[in-house]
Formats: sequence, C-alpha cells, structure tokens
Amino acid sequence: MTQKTTSGADARWWRGAVTYQVYPRSFLDTNADGIGDLPGITRALDHIAGLGVDAVWIAPFFPSPMKDFGYDISDYCGVDPIFGTLADFDALVAEAHARGLKVMIDQVWSHASDQHPWFAESRRDREGPKADWFVWADPRPDGTPPNNWQAVFGGSAWQWEPRRRQYYLHHFLPSQPQLNLRREEVVQALFATGRFWLDRGVDGFRLDAIDFMFHDPALRDNPVRPHPGGALPARPFGMQRHLHDMLHPDLLPFLSRIRALMDEYPGAATLGEISSEGGAFARCAAYTDVGSGRLDMAYTLDLMKRELSAESLARTLGEAEAAVGRGCICWAFSNHDVVRAVTRWGGEQPAPGFARLLLALLLTLPGSICLYQGEELALGEARIAPEDMIDPYGIAFYPLFKGRDGARTPMPWTAEGAGAGFTAAARPWLPIEPGHRDLAVDRQEADEASALNFTRRFLRWRKALRPLREGRSRVIPLSEPVFALERRLGEEAVVAVFNLTDRSVALPAGSLPRLRPLEGHGFEHRYEDGRLVLPAWGTFFGEVLA
Repeated sequence: MTQKTTSGADARWWRGAVTYQVYPRSFLDTNADGIGDLPGITRALDHIAGLGVDAVWIAPFFPSPMKDFGYDISDYCGVDPIFGTLADFDALVAEAHARGLKVMIDQVWSHASDQHPWFAESRRDREGPKADWFVWADPRPDGTPPNNWQAVFGGSAWQWEPRRRQYYLHHFLPSQPQLNLRREEVVQALFATGRFWLDRGVDGFRLDAIDFMFHDPALRDNPVRPHPGGALPARPFGMQRHLHDMLHPDLLPFLSRIRALMDEYPGAATLGEISSEGGAFARCAAYTDVGSGRLDMAYTLDLMKRELSAESLARTLGEAEAAVGRGCICWAFSNHDVVRAVTRWGGEQPAPGFARLLLALLLTLPGSICLYQGEELALGEARIAPEDMIDPYGIAFYPLFKGRDGARTPMPWTAEGAGAGFTAAARPWLPIEPGHRDLAVDRQEADEASALNFTRRFLRWRKALRPLREGRSRVIPLSEPVFALERRLGEEAVVAVFNLTDRSVALPAGSLPRLRPLEGHGFEHRYEDGRLVLPAWGTFFGEVLA
C-alpha cells in the first residue's frame, strides 16, 4: 500500500462536508446469511454517491464475538468473516474513491473484546509482558470492587478475574475490558493498527467513546448526583457525577498524539464521539480548536437528547457557538445508538413533511453533517417485539428503555419480497419493520416527490451555496414555533426560517432582514400583506440583500 498525498483545500475536505453513516450489519446482504456485508456496501455505493454526500463512515466490521455487535474488537487489523475479507474492503475503498467519496472507519481505542489475544495474555497472571495492558485493580478488603463506578450498560464497572485475583475495568459490557492508554506499548500497538488502515487508503477515523479513554489513576469514588424531587433514573449510571471514571484531562495530550499520527497521512480526518455528560460543547471546543493540534471534528449525543423547539435550538446553537469558536462540530440527528429522529421528535406517526424539515434543518447547521442510513428515506424507529430484542443494553433496561435495535433494522431496498431487498435469507439478523416497506428505495425512486428524491435535490442545492457549507451562523430571534438562522460567508448571507409546528404560521412584517427568496430547495412559501407565511413544517430560504 502507498500513502496518499493531499494538499490545498482538499486537505480540509471535511469542513462543511456531509458524511453518510453505514451500519454494515443492516445495509445490504450479498451472501444470504441475513447480515449485511462489505460487498453489499460496495454494491450500494451508487445509491450513496447519488445522494450528493461527500464521505461514507462505516461502523465496525472487524473480527469480533459480537457481544456489542462489533464494538468489542478481537482483531484490529482484520475483517470479520460475516462481513467479508480484506480484499472486499480494499475493493470498497477503491470503488468509493472512484465515485469521489471519502471513506472513514471506526477506531475503538478505549476498550477491546475479552476475546482479544492481548486480554487473554493480560488476564493470565500479573507478571506477563501484557499484564498491565488493561486496567486492573485489587479488591477492597471485603472483596468488593475497588470503587463505586457504574457501567453504562448497568452494574458495576468492575469484573472479577479469579486467575489474577483482581478486578478489571469495563465501562460498557463486562466483555469490553478497558485498555490502559497510559502504557506506551498499548498506544504504539493501537497506532500501528491505525497505520494499517490508513495505508489501505482510508480517509479518516471516527473515534469511539473518547470521553471514556482516561480515568482518575487514584480510582476515587464518583460523588452522588442529586435528583430533583428524589426521582431515581432507570440506570444507576445516572446516579453519579462522573468526575473520576471519565473526562480525565490526560485525554488531551493523547488526542494530540493521534493528530501527529494522522499528520503522517495528509488529508486524513478525525471525528470524535463526545458523550452527553455536562460540558459537551466545551469539550468539543477543547478537542477540535484549530490551534489545539487535536481532532478535526467532534459530535455529541447532547443535541439528540434535547427537545425540538425554537428555544431549544437557539440555546443549543448559542452554547455551541460560544464554546467551540474555531473548532468544528459535526451535527447529527440520528445514528446507530439513538432513536431515529423522525420518531424521537415527531412521534409514532410523524406528519407529512416533518422528515423534510428535519433534513433541511440539519443541513443548515454550522459545521459538518452526518446522515444515518435511512434518513434519506424518512425512516422512523422500527418497532421491536420483546422476543426479537438482541441489544444487551435494551434487554437490561426494558421496558423503560428499549435499546438500540429499533434504529438498526435492515435497510429497505425493495417494497416487495420477504427480505425487502436487504437479504435473500429466510430470517434477517433483526426483523424488517413492515412500515418501512412503503418507504423502500425502489418505491421512492419512482416518485419525484419522495423523501429520497427531495434529499438528492436538497443536497445538490446546498452544495452550490457556500454560506450553508462554510459560513458563520447567527440565530435570528423569533417567537415559537419559528426558528431562524443566518449563515454568512463574507458579503454573502443566507437566512433559513423553519416552522416547527403542524400549523401554518405568518411572521410579523419586519421580523427578518430584507431577503430575496431562493428557489430550488423544494419548499413552498407565500407572502400575505407583506408577511412571510409558512405552511406546516415549512421552510424558507432567502438571500440577504444589502
């Protein structure tokens, strides 16, 4: 493999870019085993490129026991046979590049699988060369774990290992032991795996769970998190202030080392996953400021946990703008870990036009953008029967929390057929949502007014407007339920106005700057007595006049 050379504007290709996230298990199955695979992604690249996106992010496809469906990696330099081969991956990268798509892949450097050879050696005894490659601690005198830390997926964050007579740390499942990133040999081993994929031509990494990479080496207890009214959360994780088990400042120099690694491959980008713990936007700033020498972009689950209202959006953008400054947020409304946005904000039966408003809103926010597979089809959350659930996170907290299965069901390529074009297998790994068939790709292809064709047109339209991709942002104060945002680049400025309700609204005259309406974005508006009138879930775009 040879290193790429990139210079000029292309080295910052990710600024204002739109990245399409693929969850491989659910995208397209080509070998009839009920699980999506790398050849399936390659086969569907024309669909992805045809949307008008700039890059594709592929969730983990590495060898894994699949306890957490790929985020428990047992070999960082391979492809799990259920997904294909290294040759399949190389072909995917080549075909993506031929279509002008960048390729980003996950790197999970916070933890590994308990089936990884590194952990097998580390757990054997306390004396071997990899004895401290993971985080180990002695029990308290009464045999209980060394502190009160809780795992995100439930229970103590510590698991007993009888061979060492010690506990090991895991922030998620017990089968996902925490790597000891304070050990230089571990860092060098991980960086070697990063180079393995960069040498194969990938254009960047999405770095998983980076807030969990470092913890207090003194292993101090987390303090209690008070709960107003005494109501307890469903997850014990929410009963602590996470001052010591995560968010440790030692992360910052480690991110700088990742930057130095990526600088060996000009144009390679980094996208960090930030938790929704308090101060998320401040961390985005610390991790991505252009002078920090750390990450290029960061996204946080914080926005996905807020309500959809003009006040909430204004507050969120205000927090982001105040904190991030010269950094770069990558905005997302949906991904493989959260309820799909159409359902989360629009309910079980979202109104017609709601998905289009969400797409336009997302693609107007300042920074870079991630679209999750199926958003272009306006897919809502799938309904999963209790007997069909397989996500350990959801199973642990059902029925108060139904887990992540509903966002991970197979992509509907065809309305007809038992496998909806996703698979020829009798049973896919997760059930196909019946309601998704009416939104299948083949059905939407034939309908010019479909969500799919709207997405294609809107992305092409956005790409031609530099203020929407690169401009600064300013919230224009308006009353609920209307949200307005100005994006300005030099002398060019575009104002976007969103009606966040299911009824028509008329804006007071003079509430907006002088605007020339823009066409081609797919939304309708009208003026009555000098007032801008937007239909239910309507959107207006206008160019600011001098």
